[in-house]
Amino acid sequence: MIGIFDYSFYFLFFIFLSSDQMTDLVKAIFRNRANRFIAEVEIEGEIVKAHLPNTGRCEELLIDGVNVYLKPSDNPNRKTKYSLYLIENNGALVAMYSQQASKIVIDAILKGKVKELSGYDIVESEKTIGNSRIDIYVANLDDEDNPFDETYVEVKSVTLIKDGIAQFPDAPTERGRKHLEELISLKKDGIRSVVFFLIEHPNGNSFRPNWENDPEFSHTLNRAYNEGVEILVYKTENTLEKIELVGNSLNFNLEK
Repeated sequence: MIGIFDYSFYFLFFIFLSSDQMTDLVKAIFRNRANRFIAEVEIEGEIVKAHLPNTGRCEELLIDGVNVYLKPSDNPNRKTKYSLYLIENNGALVAMYSQQASKIVIDAILKGKVKELSGYDIVESEKTIGNSRIDIYVANLDDEDNPFDETYVEVKSVTLIKDGIAQFPDAPTERGRKHLEELISLKKDGIRSVVFFLIEHPNGNSFRPNWENDPEFSHTLNRAYNEGVEILVYKTENTLEKIELVGNSLNFNLEK
């Protein structure tokens, strides 16, 4: 059974996606990362500052001279006119807007493209639980509209690729480790919990935790999996028109 709330959610979400289509991207050349949030790019010979919506190191991507694609902002109060959306790397377009990953996954769930998370009556974003906000909450409703089969899903955007293997994180993430602890706690309470690694670099074909960069996160991911937290790995197909989840779940290897 699907309630009116859920149709409204889907409608509003569809409006959001439609308004965020990337048909107006501006091609530029990456020159420098000024700080964690600002990239310096060259547009027709002029150096311009752009918002960098990815707080990872991205050292293998942010190389002087590579082509990038910028999304213009219509907000006159913003300090930067553009956000860096896509970057070319080894013949592929890599999605750089890490905060959009959960929206991509929600869209895929609503379209039935994630078989492990299909058939739910409720699909919500940013559900607060404990001291954290988990990216996605799905559940079914009984005849009295009470939720059951509740599932919490935390989404991680992955862009680091080594020898065709996607790895996360590319920099130590205490916040990411705390999210795993929340999922472990939920699972101990009998609630289904999932960590969803979305590979946004098309050259990644499987996944492993980045033991070299963040052993604490990697250890916690192993413990979460052993405690019953599920791991899903999917990838996106990226074009200048859209970014969307494609294919079936991919393999992962948690060994060091």
